[in-house]
Amino acid sequence: MMAEMDSNSASATANPRVAEAALQAAEARLRSILETVPDAMVIIDERGLIESLSTTAEKLFGYSASEAVGKNVSLFMPSPNREQHDGYLQRYLATGERHIIGIGRIVVGQRKDGTTFPIHLTVGELRSADKHYFTGFIRDLTDQQLTENRLKELQSEVTHMSRFTALGEMASTLAHEINQPLTAINNYLKGCHRLLQEAEGPSVATLRDAIGKAADQALRAGQIIRRLREFVARGDSERRRESLSKLVEDASTLALIGAKEAGVAVSFRLDPKADKVLADRIQVQQVLVNLIRNAIDVLAETPGRRELAIGTTASNDGTAEVSVADSGSGLAPEVANHLFQPFVTTKQKGMGLGLSICRTIVEAHGGRIWVEPRPGGGTVFRFTLRLAGSEEEAGLGK
Repeated sequence: MMAEMDSNSASATANPRVAEAALQAAEARLRSILETVPDAMVIIDERGLIESLSTTAEKLFGYSASEAVGKNVSLFMPSPNREQHDGYLQRYLATGERHIIGIGRIVVGQRKDGTTFPIHLTVGELRSADKHYFTGFIRDLTDQQLTENRLKELQSEVTHMSRFTALGEMASTLAHEINQPLTAINNYLKGCHRLLQEAEGPSVATLRDAIGKAADQALRAGQIIRRLREFVARGDSERRRESLSKLVEDASTLALIGAKEAGVAVSFRLDPKADKVLADRIQVQQVLVNLIRNAIDVLAETPGRRELAIGTTASNDGTAEVSVADSGSGLAPEVANHLFQPFVTTKQKGMGLGLSICRTIVEAHGGRIWVEPRPGGGTVFRFTLRLAGSEEEAGLGK
C-alpha cells in the first residue's frame, strides 16, 4: 500500500489533484483493510511508533486507534520485551540481521488492563522511499489451536525429562531405603560368623563358608546401590545462558491449557534484570510446568476468585527468583513442612514425586525451592536460579 502511494507521487508535480485523489483512494483501501482483516494488524515506522492498527487489534489489546497511534509499539508488550524492543529494532536497521521478520513466533502480548496472553506474531517489512515500515500480524492463541505442534513438541520434551527424572528420584529413594536393611543383614551375618567360630561339628565349616559368601553378596549389593545413588546424584545436564522470560512464556503456554475455562485469571510480572540465567532449558520448564499445573489444579477446586501470578525478580546475591502464587485455600503447616519429600502428595491419585523432582532439579542448578503462605490467602512457591554473569556470558557466547 505504501509502495502504491510512492508510485502515484511521481505525478504530483504534474497534476496535484490526480495525486491527491490517488492518495485518498490508497488511504481508503488501507482503512478498508484495517477494518476488515480478521487478524490483528499493526503498522509501525522505523522508530517503532504505531502508524495504524486494525479494528481487530483495537479489540484485542483494548486500545482505540486514537490512543495507540503515535505511541511506541512496546505498548502492547510486557517486560522485558517492552524495554528491549527498541534495541532489537535498531540492531536490525544497523545490521540487517533478521531474528523475527518473516519468521512467525509465539510471544506474549499485554492488554490495556495489564493482563497478558500468548500470541502468534508474524512481522513483514516494507520500504517506502528511504523509510522502513513494519507490519505485524497478530493472532490470539488463548482459544485457538495454532500452538498445537509447538505444545506437542514441548510436552514431549518435558514428559520425557519428567519420566527420566522421576525414575532417578525413585531410584535414589529406593537405594537409600534398601541400603539400610542390607547393612543390617551384613551385620547379622558377621555376628553369626563369629558365633560359628566357637562352634564344633562336621557341618560347621560348611555353614561358616555359606554365611561368609552371603555376607560378601550383601556387601556387593550395597556397592551396587551406592554406585546407583552416585549416578543419579550426578544428574548431568546442559546448562546454558537462557532467557528466563522465554522459559516462562514457553512453559506457561503449555501449563495454562484449560486455565481460562477454569476461570483462572493469570498475570505475569517479569523483571528484565532477572532475564539471563544459567539453566537446563527442559529441566527448568519441567519445574515451571509442574508448579503452574499444581496451582491450576488447586484453583479449579477453589470457590470465588481464582488468581494465578507468575513473576521473576533479580536478587542482590546473583540469583533470579521465580514465584508462582495462587489464591487457593493454602497449605496446612504440617503438609508444607514435608511437601518436597518423595511420595508426599495432597492429591488422591498423585505419586508424590512432582515437587520432589522440582527440588532435585533446582538444587542441582545451585538454587533452592520453598513454599510460603500468600498474603491475603493462598500459596506461593518460589525457587532460585543463578544469573548469567559476565564470566559465564563470555564463556557461553563462544
